[in-house]
Amino acid sequence: MDIDPRRLRVLLAVARTGGVLAAADELGITPSAVSQQLSKLEDETGHALVVRTPRGSVLTPAGLAVAEAGEEIERALNVARARMEGGARVAGAVRVGGFTSFIRTVVIPRLPEWRSQYPQLQIRIVEDDFPALMRLLRQRQLDAVVVELDSTTAGQRLLSAGMTEEPLLDEPWKLVVPPGALLSTENVDLARLPLPWLGVESSAANASVLGRLRESTGARIETVHQYQDTLTALALVAAGEGIAIVPTLALTGVVQDGVDVLDVPGLGTRRIVLWRFDQRRSPSMPIDTVARLLRESAAAFDTRSTS
Repeated sequence: MDIDPRRLRVLLAVARTGGVLAAADELGITPSAVSQQLSKLEDETGHALVVRTPRGSVLTPAGLAVAEAGEEIERALNVARARMEGGARVAGAVRVGGFTSFIRTVVIPRLPEWRSQYPQLQIRIVEDDFPALMRLLRQRQLDAVVVELDSTTAGQRLLSAGMTEEPLLDEPWKLVVPPGALLSTENVDLARLPLPWLGVESSAANASVLGRLRESTGARIETVHQYQDTLTALALVAAGEGIAIVPTLALTGVVQDGVDVLDVPGLGTRRIVLWRFDQRRSPSMPIDTVARLLRESAAAFDTRSTS
């Protein structure tokens, strides 16, 4: 199979945004250009890669296989870029805010390595919810924050003046249900589920997913309870109280007894980005080094693994 790897970027954009129009907007090209690139990629692979539905574009099994290869290439290039940007002697303290699953799975396991690599660089972690982190960033009590967004609705949340956004990771949303709650896990109808949805704190990206599903499915999605921590959501699901949408990172290393975790087309992805104020500084400055380390760690993370 002889394909142009540059077209993989287009396929990944469609997979992550859920449609040709959204992918075109993300890539800064026309929708017709996206369609042309997809058509050429399908000719090169000899397989249909994308199926267009009333709810958006869904990757076929062949499309998923090609997209996974594209993610591996993207991950390798990001790691190479991160390594090429390194090597400077960096000293100082950097305060980074973030949410639980990213801090726990992507940042903390790498801290010993980063300490060894940059003994004069101090990375200070602040874990909190989105409103609190943004307040601290605007007050300059944080140098950067890691933010979660529902990728389909990400454009609706605007950056403050003078702030920049650096993409770190895109990961699939998962549907968590009690064992045997669904007669079939194939072709799950998100508008007709047998249990209520669990509510989540309004600033969390999960809440945006529920809002998007209300609009796209026309279903009357009502929520019961309200949780912040994924462990609470899993406990409620295991107790038969409802179903939940959970990001892949939040399930990493977490015992999932008493629940079924499903990949369901239409849920979309969670986009994780780094927000900070653009101060036009040299790449050797501490905050730029930490941003590079975060990109490298996120690029090396396998979003398909939840164990």
